[in-house]
Amino acid sequence: MTFEEGDQVVLHDEHSEYDGQAGEVTQVMENMFGSATYTVSFEEGQEKGVAEDMLAAADADETEE
Repeated sequence: MTFEEGDQVVLHDEHSEYDGQAGEVTQVMENMFGSATYTVSFEEGQEKGVAEDMLAAADADETEE
């Protein structure tokens, strides 16, 4: 699944301090191999260079505070 800027996503990366958190895609970058990487902003920071397979679309329940 590809994502666009403004999409709400959940990060799944056990090595990230934001693992399991919902955030917003703020930038989509295409690398030289034609794959997209993403910058995702969270309440307390951001994660850059996130691969598509580390993201899942967020449910409405996960984005509510």
